[in-house]
Amino acid sequence: MQMSKGVEWAVHAAALMAGLPERTGLTAEAMADFHGVPAAYMAKQMQALSKAGLITSSRGAKGGYRLAQAASEITLWDIAASIEGVRPVFRCTEIRQNGPCGLKAKDCVKLCPIAAAFLEAERVWRDALERVSLADIAVQVMADTSPQRLKKLFAWLQTEAKEV
Repeated sequence: MQMSKGVEWAVHAAALMAGLPERTGLTAEAMADFHGVPAAYMAKQMQALSKAGLITSSRGAKGGYRLAQAASEITLWDIAASIEGVRPVFRCTEIRQNGPCGLKAKDCVKLCPIAAAFLEAERVWRDALERVSLADIAVQVMADTSPQRLKKLFAWLQTEAKEV
C-alpha cells in the first residue's frame, strides 16, 4: 500500500495549525514555505481538509486556514481519509472464479481468504490511525523538539499567523 505525499503534507500542515493561537490562521503559501513544498499542491491538500470539515478557511487579506475542531478530535485517519478517500485499498475481483478450475459464483458464499486477510489488515491499520490524534502528535513533537527549535517555531507562528 502506498499513500500519496498529500497525506504526509496534510498531517504536517494540520499539526502546524494545532499550534496556532485562537482566532488565527495560516495561508497555504506560508505552510508550503514552512515545509519546503509547492504552494499549489499544499493548497490542494487544504481544499481536501476543508471539504472534509477538518479545517476552515477565510478569504481576503486576513485569510487563512485553521483547525475546525480541537486537535484532540482530529485523528490521523480523518486526515488520511480526507486526502485518499475511504474506499478499501484492496479490491477483490473474485479471481477465484476465473480459469479452468474457477468456482461458480453460487459457490463463493464465503469471503475469499485472501480478501479477508487484506481487509483485516486494513481494518487494523485504520484502527491504529484512529487512535492517534493531532493533539497526540503535538505532544510528541513538543517532547522531541529542542527548546531552541520550539522558540524558532513559535516566533515563526507569531509572524505568519493572521487573525481570521
